[in-house]
Amino acid sequence: KFLFGGRLIFGPDAKSLIVTLLLIIVPVIIFSVFVGRHLLHQFPLHYAGYAVLVLAVVFNIYVLILLSLTSSRDPGIIPRNLHPPEEEIHYESSVTVDIGGRQTPSLQFPRSKEVMVNGHPVKVKYCDTCMLYRPPRCSHCSICNNCVERFDHHCPWVGQCIGLRNYRYFFMFVSSATILCIYVFSFSAFYIKVLLDREGTVWNAIKESPASVVLMVYCFISLWFVGGLTGFHLYLIATNQTTYENFRYRSDDRINVYSRGCLNNFLEVFCTQVKPSRNNFRAFVQEEVPRPPPPVIAREPEQDLGGDARSKVQDDLDIGEDLLKLSKRRNIEEIYEDIQSRGSNGPPHNTSDVDSVLNSGRAPTTRSEARHSNHGRSGSWEIGQETLASSNVSERSAVVSKENGQEILASSNVSERSAVVSKEIGQEILASSNISERSAVV
Repeated sequence: KFLFGGRLIFGPDAKSLIVTLLLIIVPVIIFSVFVGRHLLHQFPLHYAGYAVLVLAVVFNIYVLILLSLTSSRDPGIIPRNLHPPEEEIHYESSVTVDIGGRQTPSLQFPRSKEVMVNGHPVKVKYCDTCMLYRPPRCSHCSICNNCVERFDHHCPWVGQCIGLRNYRYFFMFVSSATILCIYVFSFSAFYIKVLLDREGTVWNAIKESPASVVLMVYCFISLWFVGGLTGFHLYLIATNQTTYENFRYRSDDRINVYSRGCLNNFLEVFCTQVKPSRNNFRAFVQEEVPRPPPPVIAREPEQDLGGDARSKVQDDLDIGEDLLKLSKRRNIEEIYEDIQSRGSNGPPHNTSDVDSVLNSGRAPTTRSEARHSNHGRSGSWEIGQETLASSNVSERSAVVSKENGQEILASSNVSERSAVVSKEIGQEILASSNISERSAVV
């Protein structure tokens, strides 16, 4: 979150800073009104009581300044890359082929690499979010969603990450808050002692100034937090560690390659110049220039000896369609020839039936074909040649037209006489039946 045109930078949980301000300002106001005001004339030295009150207010302002320096400045955010580092991209020798036949090279990023720090190899990791290799002692904050140099931790009380550029002010803020708690607790207890000498009993002294008791309890509880935090960070500074490193590598028995001795470690934190920010938060956003696509290695697709399954199916469909057309043509021609050869000997046929078959473009559906396909192989029946030809013509003339929704049935007199089907049929009819059956299977 930015204020005043990028001059102040806060974390995403900056609202928690309001609670921290109240926890610091409200106790000091209560101390100034109900305790410090009554201590103005309780010291033998002239104006010593005024010094107690003024010092509490000034020290409170100093703590608030340290809080603002900690929470409103760049903790050491590393700028993100718009693209992955090109010098670290490796393309696999094999090319992946998509379903559509497109070929794309698969990218590989080393997840970590080693750099030298004080003569010791240190492993640094690649950040997928920021698309960069993190410098040593850098980590990605999951709350701020940024890589921070010398990442210590994310403090919710200040609403900001604690890193390279604000760790000094964070420690000064915590230690100053500890001193302020001790100061308020001490003078609140002193005022209770003054009232105890005046009233004679502890209960009367408490009833005279209940605010002093409340301040003593509040400061005592706060000392456990800010005081313990101050002691812990004194240990971290003396050993040149961060909170993140201490909690993560405590049981790994790693050599601390960053420690330079206790004195030099303190000088590094408090006496070195704070590095300038890597980000210009007040600059205009640069328009991203599209990059050319990565080179694609063109390779010939390998020949599949077994063939493609989909191409096989397509070829079978084409063959089946050709066989079906041949079967239709042969059946229609046979019907037409039989009608002309019979003349007046056979039953009357309507020429419109043949025309409808020729125009419909569909295979005629007859009962004799069903009988030939189902029962023609198992029966041993004998009929005359004339009856067989008559039944073949009459049965093939039964056409079902799907477009008109009507069934054109052949003459029932001829179909009744063909009650049986002979197993031994002519070579030409057998060949026609086999072609029809094969086209139906395909």
